[in-house]
Amino acid sequence: MENRGLFKSGILFIMVIVLLLLARCGPVVVTSRPHNPPPPWFYPNRIEVVRYVYFPEYMIYYDLSARTYLYLEGNVWVRRNTLPPRYSHINLGRSRYERIRDYSDDNIRGYHDEHNANRGRSNRNTPGSNRNMSRSNG
Repeated sequence: MENRGLFKSGILFIMVIVLLLLARCGPVVVTSRPHNPPPPWFYPNRIEVVRYVYFPEYMIYYDLSARTYLYLEGNVWVRRNTLPPRYSHINLGRSRYERIRDYSDDNIRGYHDEHNANRGRSNRNTPGSNRNMSRSNG
């Protein structure tokens, strides 16, 4: 009989601890609509609305809401459920990626052109890049 009372108090203690731990986490919001983010006063440092993830080494975007990949085919951005065979050697789980914050439009070309125009280019033609060039013997 004494063991039964001890068991009940142990279960009650564990339940109280679990409830206290859950209360410290705050509310968790799960939404399938990236267009309706929570208001800014609602844990602004905990909630992040992201629709796209960008893999800069391969110029591939992943649309989290549509669950599709976006990549250049020729000069056209295409949207597919799977990547083509030319990307089969890539492990995106181990690749560097960037979260695209505050962009939820369907047209990724506009975003890409605006934010990646100078990515990967050298600074050969920028002012001041000739400082380390060898000087003529004159």
